[in-house]
Amino acid sequence: MKSKTLSEAECRERYLNTANPVSIIDAHSHLWLWQHTVVNGSEIRQLPNGRSMFMGTEVQMMNPWMQDNRNSAEKFLACMDYAMVGGAVVTQEFIDGLQNDYLEYVGRRWSDRFFVFGMCEFRKPGFIIEAQVLLRRGFKGIKLSAARLIDDSGRVRIDTPEFMQMYHLMEDNGMILALELADGDVQCAEAEQIIAECPGLKIVIGHFGMVTRPGWMSQIRLARHPNVYIDMGGITWLFNDEYYPYPSAVDAVREAADAVGHGKLLWGSDYPRTITAITYRQSYDWLLKTTALTDAEKRLLLAENAQKVYGFGSLPKMTYIPNMSE
Repeated sequence: MKSKTLSEAECRERYLNTANPVSIIDAHSHLWLWQHTVVNGSEIRQLPNGRSMFMGTEVQMMNPWMQDNRNSAEKFLACMDYAMVGGAVVTQEFIDGLQNDYLEYVGRRWSDRFFVFGMCEFRKPGFIIEAQVLLRRGFKGIKLSAARLIDDSGRVRIDTPEFMQMYHLMEDNGMILALELADGDVQCAEAEQIIAECPGLKIVIGHFGMVTRPGWMSQIRLARHPNVYIDMGGITWLFNDEYYPYPSAVDAVREAADAVGHGKLLWGSDYPRTITAITYRQSYDWLLKTTALTDAEKRLLLAENAQKVYGFGSLPKMTYIPNMSE
């Protein structure tokens, strides 16, 4: 089926204004109040007007109107309300520094809107103690940026005894593992070992398997296991050269769905980094507007799968507010 696009009005009529509207859920986002860290020997620190020094290069990390460089929950909620997104999953990354203290506050303050992930300092031994502390602090998930784990030999394995101890702890306590893997199938065998040993551990693999990299489907196929899901965080970044409305991204979603089913795929924005190039609403409406997916498939990708995986409660019914220019 050749992909065509629907108008904004058609989208609202067919999806958002149905008899039983489903709140859209963003399954991959980031929040921080202060960004200053070191990754693989390179400094990352915030600069004025939403910029950061990122591993030796000055980049626009956030929108320029975020002049105080506080990527706060309040700002994100304003974007969510405008774009009619009811809930969001907030994950973590080494490039932002550990954000456990702030995200614990966010998760408690806005428990009806956010699911937040904790993260351990996985780059040195002893992180199992941190995982136990995160559990006691009330975190329901732990993020593992496996692709960032580099040592003198090239990388750190994620199926060592200490890692396996953590996965069992998480499985026993109903926690969710957010897992980002190195490109292609480099870490897929280790992921298969984790899945085999902890079949009750819910795992969400991020960045759509790094879809524009060779061998990306090897990560997608991990979702053939009952406890594994795939989120689309950063997919608009990965197809940035093509740009909005990302027809190749739509094709990739369909290819992945053919392999594992639409019920295993979750839309995510990778906010705030991706909305320097597009608006927050555009980070999902390329899916909403395509005619290559059915309305039922769109509801799975944009809402129902994330509701099932993360257990969001009753989300607010979102109201469309027209732009002044409309």
